[in-house]
Amino acid sequence: MSEAATSDAERKMQFLYALRSKGVMDSRVLTAMEKVDRGAFVTGHFADRAYDDMPLPIACGQTISQPSVVGLMTQALNVQPRDKVLEVGTGSGYQAAVLGHLARRVYTVDRHAALTRPVRKMFADWDVTNITVVTGDGSFGLPEQAPFDRIIVTAAAEDPPGPLLAQLRMGGIMVVPVGQSDAVQSLIKVTRLEQGFDYEELLPVRFVPLLEGLGQD
Repeated sequence: MSEAATSDAERKMQFLYALRSKGVMDSRVLTAMEKVDRGAFVTGHFADRAYDDMPLPIACGQTISQPSVVGLMTQALNVQPRDKVLEVGTGSGYQAAVLGHLARRVYTVDRHAALTRPVRKMFADWDVTNITVVTGDGSFGLPEQAPFDRIIVTAAAEDPPGPLLAQLRMGGIMVVPVGQSDAVQSLIKVTRLEQGFDYEELLPVRFVPLLEGLGQD
């Protein structure tokens, strides 16, 4: 085995070890994250940090979340093979790519066309057919595709957004960071039940704020 192949294998092992050490134990999630090369989503100055467990800046003042947070959010979402999933906040496309290995269908929406354009092209180049990338105001969800079995929000809202809760199927799960953008945020798991919504606090996180409207790009 060449040195490059050895270092790649070691890097992948370290990557998965870091995920497990932070509490990502779901075998399906770990397999999906092993298949998705985070390096493909990190370019420029930070390319050499792609496999570190840290958030990194991307275009439009956004970030690519640290892998352990992606893993924990995906694990909490408990995506099933027949599920239709909505992601609000496409960003780099990394989270959507992971979800694409777990769900039947993924819709990912972002307010920045400068982010959605390259992600759409990347998925087309890879012949990924079960992920649809939409440029739009994700705070209102995608009512024309609702209801969704799972919804994941990768930007922080002051409260779980009402339009998104309304688009969640009965028994469905939403994972969303909640809190003021300049303060501590909590990752919340919301389950829609016959009698209302059940809220479970998972862990402290820090995300960019969820903004209404389209980006200026």
